[in-house]
Amino acid sequence: MAASVTWWKVALAFVVALVVGSVLGSLVQTQFNLQALEGLGVEISMAKRLETSVQDLVGFAPLYAILFGISFLFSQGAASLVARLAGESGRLWLYPLAAAVGLWVTLWLVDTLAPMPTLIAATREAGGSIAMIVTAAIAGWLFAVLVIRLARRSSGVSAMPIMALMIAGGLALPESDAVADEQPDYQTETLAEGLEHPWSLAFLPDGRMLVTERPGRLRLLTAEGELVPQPLEGVPEVFASGQAGLFEVLPAADFEQSRAIYLSYACGTAEANHACLARGELDDKALKNVTEIFRVQPSKKGSAHYGGRLVWLPDNTLVLTLGDGFDYREQAQRRENHIGSIVRLNPDGTVPEDNPFADSDRYRGEIYSYGHRNVQGLVYDKEKDRLIAHEHGPRGGDEINVIRPGANYGWPITTHGLDYTGARVTPFSEREGIEPPMLHWTPSIAPSGMTVYDGDLFPRWQGNLLVGGLVTRQVHRVSLENGRANEVGVLFGELGERIRDVRTGPDGAVYLLTDSADGRVLKVTPE
Repeated sequence: MAASVTWWKVALAFVVALVVGSVLGSLVQTQFNLQALEGLGVEISMAKRLETSVQDLVGFAPLYAILFGISFLFSQGAASLVARLAGESGRLWLYPLAAAVGLWVTLWLVDTLAPMPTLIAATREAGGSIAMIVTAAIAGWLFAVLVIRLARRSSGVSAMPIMALMIAGGLALPESDAVADEQPDYQTETLAEGLEHPWSLAFLPDGRMLVTERPGRLRLLTAEGELVPQPLEGVPEVFASGQAGLFEVLPAADFEQSRAIYLSYACGTAEANHACLARGELDDKALKNVTEIFRVQPSKKGSAHYGGRLVWLPDNTLVLTLGDGFDYREQAQRRENHIGSIVRLNPDGTVPEDNPFADSDRYRGEIYSYGHRNVQGLVYDKEKDRLIAHEHGPRGGDEINVIRPGANYGWPITTHGLDYTGARVTPFSEREGIEPPMLHWTPSIAPSGMTVYDGDLFPRWQGNLLVGGLVTRQVHRVSLENGRANEVGVLFGELGERIRDVRTGPDGAVYLLTDSADGRVLKVTPE
């Protein structure tokens, strides 16, 4: 009976050490995240720091406890086996060392296998990683101290019993609360299929269509909507990995004369890559005279958050959206680089003289707006003469914004979303000097392609934004009235597919790209 009681005490000691390690880890990641914001010149009061720390103990610590708990269980189990040979005093260094190594291995595995480059933001830098590992070592030391005391009181009982901890948890995003459209009054037709993660669709003046495939292929559809079997040759070399690949295709404003098209894509290697922009001339089978005209500086590591959308403005300047590279989010506030910005270029890639920072000796002249996370929707609204973009938030906080020259859109100083771990990215959802979003989606819809519907086939959608949703597998219909954006319905949910691009065709039909290894081009017309 005494041995049974001791076993429960050892299990309780394990839980106590686990809780202490989880709390310390949560506090450390909060302080490192806030320190990164302070590095941008953001003042954070002690009250706001304490409030954010408590919020992270509620939102981040439970998930971290699962992650740390798994590593702690296996590391302390292994340490206990070795400790039988090292003796009682060996536990005081074996358990902390094992806990530190266990967390380091776990973080490495998670960052290697998870879609995002770095799961816990505080570990993006060596200092944050070391601090988190130290908290694991403290938990291991505490467990060793408690176990030694129990061992002295109960002779003959193993210091580390065989324990099975049922560690379970999950983060569930609720369904979108948008009101569905009325009974569908449309029909969908498949024009092409078998496309590998199609990303962008563009219409040529003669009725043909161009489609990009993320692995790096440019495909041509005839005016009748038939897919030409062979990809077009001459596409520049693309870095294709994760979210990286070939993105947008956009014909020049004077395409009928110049035959020029523009491609945005990821270039480089996994260790050093960029978002790039190239221009070439299209003939029936290939691109010719392809030239890179813009490259994001500096390079970054990883394969996430490139942006990549393109649109022409009425003055024949070209706008390209970019991303923050995920691990480089603070750079979105630093105009000395292109990361996390929207850039405006002349057709040859040079800087327009009237760009907001064109005359600056400090900032990048291409920058048109900044403070963006990952802008993957962009349209020019001819009716209202405004540039509209949307960007991915983290866990919630997807935004629709009207883009104004030189404006700051907040990331990562302000957001309505949380990090994927449940941690606070920032204490602020709004702040003086930062443009608030017209609309934000929380939880996230993972917005993709977007169009302002200006066709005649669907009068009810006139002037609405149609925004693809990757997570929701729908198209979200958004009205834009009196400077406000409101979601008024959802479309095409019956398809059950991730929507990557949405376009209004010259014929007034709506065209969709579905994002999968067997992606499709769909045409939507009235029923």
